[in-house]
Amino acid sequence: MVFSKKSVLFVTAIILSFLLVGCGDGEAIKGASQYATAIEDIDIPDGVKVIGFGEATHGNIEFQMLKKDVFQALIDNENVRVFVLEGDFGGAQQINQFILNGAGTAEEAVRALDYGIYRTEQMIEFVQWMHDYNKTTDEKDKVYFYGNDMQRYDYSKQGVLHYYEVVNNDMAKQYVTQLAHVTNETMRELTNSELKELNEIIDSIMIDLQLNKASYIKQSSNDDFTFALQYAQIMKQRTQLFLNDSDYMDLRDEYLANNLQWIVEYEAGRGHDKVLMSAHNGHIEKTSASMAGYKSMGQYLNELYGEAYFAIGTDFGSNTFQAQNAGSGKRKNYTLEHHNELVDAFSEVKDNIFYVDFEKASDSAALSDIFTKEQRMGNIGDDFRPWYKLSKMLYTIKMTPAEAYDGIIIVKEATATTVME
Repeated sequence: MVFSKKSVLFVTAIILSFLLVGCGDGEAIKGASQYATAIEDIDIPDGVKVIGFGEATHGNIEFQMLKKDVFQALIDNENVRVFVLEGDFGGAQQINQFILNGAGTAEEAVRALDYGIYRTEQMIEFVQWMHDYNKTTDEKDKVYFYGNDMQRYDYSKQGVLHYYEVVNNDMAKQYVTQLAHVTNETMRELTNSELKELNEIIDSIMIDLQLNKASYIKQSSNDDFTFALQYAQIMKQRTQLFLNDSDYMDLRDEYLANNLQWIVEYEAGRGHDKVLMSAHNGHIEKTSASMAGYKSMGQYLNELYGEAYFAIGTDFGSNTFQAQNAGSGKRKNYTLEHHNELVDAFSEVKDNIFYVDFEKASDSAALSDIFTKEQRMGNIGDDFRPWYKLSKMLYTIKMTPAEAYDGIIIVKEATATTVME
């Protein structure tokens, strides 16, 4: 008998769903509501340098709006001035220029990221809010926007070439020619030999920058040189991901952590000692719990910063979200009802969105028992298929909340974003 690929996947999903029967549903814990606080009251321990904020689902209005709400709370409560997104480093600098100098529009700046999940009304409103905030505050209190991802070429390449136009016009012309075929649109068409050649070109750029550092800085500035070198580094990381496709996820999270460390150190030199990092739950959690088996950015950060890394995860109850079917390429809305002991413990909280600090809530023995017990936590990326709903294993990660996070934001009912074309 011959089985189609879809049939095999369907049967596998059914088997998995049976294996997971009974896993995770809980009940309301008496008194749990006293440990649920508003987002604006989030309190971060002294000594923290990096706050990781995760989202359980990319395609939700509430999780996207929480970027602004959490950042605003940390501006007010913790003097955080730097926001980092799981988005393209070069493209994010277009956002940074907009919020600092008003170049272009918020929508144009967001589109520079070239990530569909961020082409939303909520993200544009967030970027516009940062722009407006900077217009009304002192220079020392302005906010800054970064991306720490490396999955694009265009704006990092542009940053390198623009720098060479200032410091070495002959080399600028050479690199314009050598990099002409390397763009976001063409990058997936590059052959392995072309990628190796590109890697050598980028190495030559980085060597040239280092050899001529003093001269180049004299013609520009230390900051401009630092960014030019980092733009080249981002291009090299993108190239290495293609050249090491079998290790893509491992390498990407390692690079995410490296780039975040670069941002933390650069901004510390400017007097900003705390940074907020927003990414998917699977990237910011500390225990690398993903079934894919790669080491998460959050584990790297936990090893690097220890108690100076504070991770806030998210989870949901009822969720309608938008995601792309990677098979068809079409976006649509999906709806899930999700239960685990942690989410259900707070089911009597009246607010739709609230924050729980695990250390403070552990005063409750019942809650402490839940936080230190494995849970199936919501985990949905930008690829979703209808049959994923048949098994919790396909839209959750099994983890121990208190080991993965320091606190959690629960959204009881989440609604879908609309991605702009």
